[in-house]
Amino acid sequence: MAEYPTPSQSAPPAAQSLIVLAGATGDLGHRIAQHLLQRGARVRALVRPGNTKPAVETLRQQGAEVVEVDFNDVGALTTACAGAACVVSAVSGLRDVIVDLQTRLLDAAVAAGVPRFIPSDYSIDFTKLPAGSNRNLDLRREFGQRLDGAPIQATSVLNGMFMDLLTGQAPVVLFKIRRVLYWGPTDQPLDFTAIADTAAFTAAAALDPTTPRYLRVAGAVATVRDLQATATAVTGRRFGLLRAGGLWLLQLMIKVTRRLAPAPDEVFPPWQGMQYLHNMFTGAPKLAPLDNARYPDIRWTPLREVLATAK
Repeated sequence: MAEYPTPSQSAPPAAQSLIVLAGATGDLGHRIAQHLLQRGARVRALVRPGNTKPAVETLRQQGAEVVEVDFNDVGALTTACAGAACVVSAVSGLRDVIVDLQTRLLDAAVAAGVPRFIPSDYSIDFTKLPAGSNRNLDLRREFGQRLDGAPIQATSVLNGMFMDLLTGQAPVVLFKIRRVLYWGPTDQPLDFTAIADTAAFTAAAALDPTTPRYLRVAGAVATVRDLQATATAVTGRRFGLLRAGGLWLLQLMIKVTRRLAPAPDEVFPPWQGMQYLHNMFTGAPKLAPLDNARYPDIRWTPLREVLATAK
């Protein structure tokens, strides 16, 4: 298992750049805002009119400028983007958000003369996946094509699976029965990054005018056997392996689940998570090369720390 520790985080440099952030009241977006502020940036958080989430007031208290804006109004968005060095998107949703809303945000950024745009990707490397293999990532690919055609510098942050999901939401490390569930081979390297680390890296990238089109990071690269060994070490109880079948069986399960419970309006129905796991276990979207060392002040959370938090 490969993990990527770096020196302890140092005091962030002062960077008075204005960063416009959409999706700042979500978990990832809120963390991005906090890291931007820690690095000395000015943050303008765009929220929908009447948003009463506690995160809105927290953002204000932490020093962010909170601007209520109609995300259907490109003119209003253009005004909100004025003066920004970068627009960062951390929105979550389906086509109406990932393609349509982000397209309006992109048009506004271009109209306002913003030089850089970071879309809400934060995933495995969907550029290596065939169309139709993952609905949510297909939407990101579609928006990415629009982004590539726009007169603006774009950077996508790709971080594999959020490591935090292994403590419950992702059915891989099964703590109750002490098994690691998998399909296919046991030696396929998988990419994981903690949400906090993804936010820290994204904030650093937002303040870096030299970023390339894609940045790829992984706080840990682990096989199924690595997950088994780490879970055993942090719990003090032996974990076994549970092979559910080959990848062909998982693909069949996805088709059956999607037909029986399509849930087209849900962002993460069960079959969507199964698609993500299938993608990872094929090895096709493996992140390479990794850009972990680009910002040396970021400390990458090791897998053992996250698994140790599981109840």
